[in-house]
Amino acid sequence: MSAAGLAGATLVVRGGHPLAGAVRVPGDKSISHRALLVGALAEGHSAIVGLSDGEDVARTADAVRALGATVGAEGVDGGASRLHEPAGPVDAGNSGTTMRLLAGLVAGWPWTVTIGGDESLCARPMDRIAAPLRAMGARVHGRGERDLPPIEVRGGALVAIDYAPPVASAQVKSCVLLAGLRAEGETVVREAVPTRAHTEELLARAGAAITVADEGGARVVRLRPGELVPFTLEVPADPSQAAFWVVAATLVPGSEVTVEGVYVGATRRGFLDVLRRMGAAIGETPAAGADTTMAVADLAVRAAPLVATEVEAAEITGLDEVPVLAVAAARAEGTTVFRGMGELRVKESDRLAGVVELLGAFGARAHTEGDDLFVTGVPRLTAGSVDARGDHRMAMAGAVAGLAADPATGESTMSGFEAVATSYPAFVAHLRVLTGLGETEAGA
Repeated sequence: MSAAGLAGATLVVRGGHPLAGAVRVPGDKSISHRALLVGALAEGHSAIVGLSDGEDVARTADAVRALGATVGAEGVDGGASRLHEPAGPVDAGNSGTTMRLLAGLVAGWPWTVTIGGDESLCARPMDRIAAPLRAMGARVHGRGERDLPPIEVRGGALVAIDYAPPVASAQVKSCVLLAGLRAEGETVVREAVPTRAHTEELLARAGAAITVADEGGARVVRLRPGELVPFTLEVPADPSQAAFWVVAATLVPGSEVTVEGVYVGATRRGFLDVLRRMGAAIGETPAAGADTTMAVADLAVRAAPLVATEVEAAEITGLDEVPVLAVAAARAEGTTVFRGMGELRVKESDRLAGVVELLGAFGARAHTEGDDLFVTGVPRLTAGSVDARGDHRMAMAGAVAGLAADPATGESTMSGFEAVATSYPAFVAHLRVLTGLGETEAGA
């Protein structure tokens, strides 16, 4: 029977097939979004290669095109000489990153811009960006008390603020910094818990007057307004996508996989540190030919037994890797505790509830207590059926659980698997490569 077969929107997986070989996952999604937006603001041509090919990043590319920038295979042509108010509403699709960062960018210009999205995105609150943008002088309107999308941003004539986001969020920080590029005075963002630093890194690469320092135990970013200059960037592979293959290779006996060219900067490597603490066998070597200004590595992974650990939310910035780490915890000896995971409730789906449901479907034991997630390892996972409910990370976490399930228990099915197009359209193709089964054998 096949290891994987994709029929319509359903992925069918049977466990027991070791993963072997090398794979390069898509370009980092977080960096890709920001590279497009910063490139749109920089006057001239920014040479950018390796962008994520997922639908979320395509939405950001379409958004900057609507503002007048040109996006092609060789990069972005942007700057004030090109940019203008879009002719109509901007559709962010399912991408919260597109909506939140774009709102910050357009707030600095004397435009009125409406940003909408799909049903899932329009249920996600935007009050966290609306509040600081209003403090800077923009007029932001959404639906209800929490500013649900679509949102309307009327920008221009901004003043800088000194802002401490109430919840750690790289998207909120990035929104404020992009607005601060055209605000009067020095914009300051103070983070009690450091978040992904891609916006700061790319703004510095584009010549922004930006500094980052530790002040009184907080990470403080200071930005003064100014014009940006073109830059060159090779986007490394996305660690959040790499995590699926790292966990799969760890759990499936006999597996040996290399994930190539992965970004492993300080704010994105938390899942590796957690897995190593659990006993995972993960080698890390600098990637040949990679951009030496960024931390990029090849990850060599082989199957290994795991033991439980305790994971704090601050270790996994953005929490994107938590669903697949929970799958790893389901096969670890003991009970793994994920602390402070409340933010998972307001992602593309309620991932906290979704993880409990997913693990239960595969015969594992998991429950929540407040914002903490408890996963007790079991001797084996059994085949199960789950619905991704439009969430790409839950779909791929389910696929990993299916790969790790005891083959004697049958096939696992993941419905709603079309959601992976959001971030990793080639996931099934890469699964076939790593399991050694071609398309005909897989029954696609």
